[in-house]
Amino acid sequence: MNEKQRLAKEAREHLEQTIIPFWKKLRDDQYGGYYGWLSYDLELDKKAVKGCILNSRITWFFSNAYTVLKNAGKADESLLSEAEHGYEFLKEKCIDKKNGGIFWSLNYDGTPEDTTKHTYNQAFCIYALSSYFEASGDREALETAYQLFELIEEKCTDEIGYLEAFTIDFKPESNEKLSENGVLADKTMNTLLHVFEAYTEFVRVTKTLDDTWAVNARSKVEKRLMWIMDTFAEKVYNPKLHRQEVFFDREYHSILDLHSYGHDIETAWLMDRGVEVLGRDDYRRKMTPITKDLTNQIFHVAFDGHSLANECDRGVVNENRVWWVQAETVIGFLNGYEKEPERTEYLEAAVSEWEFIKEYVIDKRTGSEWFWEVKKDGSPIEGRPVVEPWKCPYHNGRMCMELIKRTEK
Repeated sequence: MNEKQRLAKEAREHLEQTIIPFWKKLRDDQYGGYYGWLSYDLELDKKAVKGCILNSRITWFFSNAYTVLKNAGKADESLLSEAEHGYEFLKEKCIDKKNGGIFWSLNYDGTPEDTTKHTYNQAFCIYALSSYFEASGDREALETAYQLFELIEEKCTDEIGYLEAFTIDFKPESNEKLSENGVLADKTMNTLLHVFEAYTEFVRVTKTLDDTWAVNARSKVEKRLMWIMDTFAEKVYNPKLHRQEVFFDREYHSILDLHSYGHDIETAWLMDRGVEVLGRDDYRRKMTPITKDLTNQIFHVAFDGHSLANECDRGVVNENRVWWVQAETVIGFLNGYEKEPERTEYLEAAVSEWEFIKEYVIDKRTGSEWFWEVKKDGSPIEGRPVVEPWKCPYHNGRMCMELIKRTEK
């Protein structure tokens, strides 16, 4: 068994024995969806706010887990049941039937809590609905995903790119939700990246459909994928600093000296995946040098041989190890190795990162999953919840599934 096979075997065991059972227990059969908060002390708050991003990501997770494990020879119908439970909550509660789009968050009972319409949030709903269609064959889910695509393109853009936050009826408002580090951004790399990810998933799951509606819809989404890649290459990627910029004004001028290590390693493999799904050699030639550069830079400036630092804000490095950054590091370096097999140090980095995760990031306490954040030495940072609107099985679950899929190729 080689290193890639061992990674995949261990990731599958962790997915099946830890991540899936943990998130199944968060299912709310009374009010729908999944509970929104589990404290650091493992106290479940059944009346906590339910983030719509959280529920989209959980729906995506169970949909993909069903498909990936089925393709790997182990169909588990309970996973499809969980995905359907998430889908029904999105459809009946999270999506605004009057104004369109998905809310930011709901109260525990499914009534709207924060009615902000954020482009990032719309994208994750497309991501979930597309994957649910692949798992279930439910055409309504795919059609809803496309309606959200049209809504983003009509209501969430200006002549330059994607805007961020809106009121319930899509009047622009300030972007507190995806701004941080002391700036308020008109546009963000993060939103652009995850719109790209959602559109990639839509195109991927419709590749086998040849009816007129699907062909036309896929063609329109593919055109936006190309536009987003052009924007990344020309406005977000900084070739002099070998990184992406993060926060921008309306004209895509960077407004903060910030290097987000986790986003760069994540972007590298997500862009490669988008190129693969699109299947155009011109965009492969355009994007591959950028994704290789991002991977190489992160390896040299942020990886210490065991794990990845969080970010560098105006020259100051945050050395904490955040759960999602560590998960993306495994996929990102494995992807880098697959693109450049001579770079065996990338495979070694993916293996070392997984060992760090197993030792320190996975929470060994009964009834838990992964810590939100640990220090550089692996000691947990107490107080960060195990589940909350952003803490979900999207990154670590996806890491496991990517390792499984990449070994089967």
